[in-house]
Amino acid sequence: MKIENVSDTARWVAVYRAMETERPDALFRDPYARRLAGEHGEEIVRGMQRGRQMAWAMITRTQVFDEMILRAVRDGADTVLNLAAGLDARAWRLDLPAALRWVDVDLPGILNHKTELLKGEKTRCRYEPLAVDLTDAAARRALFERIGRESKKVVVVSEGLLIYLGDDDVAGLADDLHAVASFRWWVIDLASPLLLNMMTRMWGKTTAEANAPFRFAPPAGTDFFVPHGWREVEFHSSMDEARRLKREMPGAGFWRLFMWLYPKQVLEKYRRMSAFVLLERR
Repeated sequence: MKIENVSDTARWVAVYRAMETERPDALFRDPYARRLAGEHGEEIVRGMQRGRQMAWAMITRTQVFDEMILRAVRDGADTVLNLAAGLDARAWRLDLPAALRWVDVDLPGILNHKTELLKGEKTRCRYEPLAVDLTDAAARRALFERIGRESKKVVVVSEGLLIYLGDDDVAGLADDLHAVASFRWWVIDLASPLLLNMMTRMWGKTTAEANAPFRFAPPAGTDFFVPHGWREVEFHSSMDEARRLKREMPGAGFWRLFMWLYPKQVLEKYRRMSAFVLLERR
């Protein structure tokens, strides 16, 4: 698998968005995904163990994130702060109000790559790319303070980010976000220790060699965020959502039948193995 750094994971996920877009019954349309992924993205997926079979999880995540973001905008968010935005093209493809402010934040390499490839394409709202290293606490806090000062209600998005951070890093990020009064909602994806172990066995060696090891999977789940000022208001199990969207993993029917043999607490453990969550400031 040709992942050289954490930004390459954005190319990997863009391939999955392209695959979904090209289906006749696509859940969403991202006409830019194939261009953004490029041949490098295709190489990554071809080199992955079960690369194409795992598309269902990222496709489900994309659709559920779309839905949560659009609900936040309908509920009054005037700014979307997209952290580690990667090759996300939502500012171009979602049906967004023209007055909405969309801020993409990422490292300059991947952000400049995206804006160059999409040069000349029209965004649906006011778009602002900002090259900021989110591991630089001072730069991060300055960014949050400025965005918060210029906005009334902000929905923060961190799709595919937290799993690459340590517990202390996520706690610091949560504290810094909560310090800004206009930051009302935070959309995240969350892995359990069980899923982290599975992903590490499957892809961990390669991602670790690219300095992108899988790290964050709190045993406490969303309760991890409570001391840092955030509470769960929506919890979407990836397995439940994949079934709703008719994008389940291969063999899911057999897996569900097999799981009925287990007690309810075990079933709930698997249901919460991977999730898409809307947090709200306390």
